[in-house]
Order: sequence, then C-alpha cells, then structure tokens
Amino acid sequence: MLTVQKIRCPNCGSPGERYYNSHNHVTQTQCPICDYLMVSCRRTGRVIEAYAPGINANRS
Repeated sequence: MLTVQKIRCPNCGSPGERYYNSHNHVTQTQCPICDYLMVSCRRTGRVIEAYAPGINANRS
C-alpha cells in the first residue's frame, strides 16, 4: 500500500511529498521545486538514493 504525506522540503522549505510503501519498506521524499530526492529503507534506515542540489556534502 502506498501512502502519501504532504511535507515541507528539508532542502528548500517548499511544499513537497513523502511516499511510504508498505510492501518494500521504502520511504521516498521529493520536492518538485528544488528537485530534492531521498529514498531510504524504513527497516534499516539506510539511504538507497539521494539527490539534493545546493547541499554541500563536505559541510563541517
């Protein structure tokens, strides 16, 4: 079963969506404004795929 939740984008703060898939325990968060994407496993917490333009991976 797929559940959709309206959220604020963690990258830019614009309205985004979070999808919960109960069959494969995957959560997908996405924003159409800044093109943010985060796909993760709810059981393990591991990130499967991520794309966040404007976020520097080498932050201190």
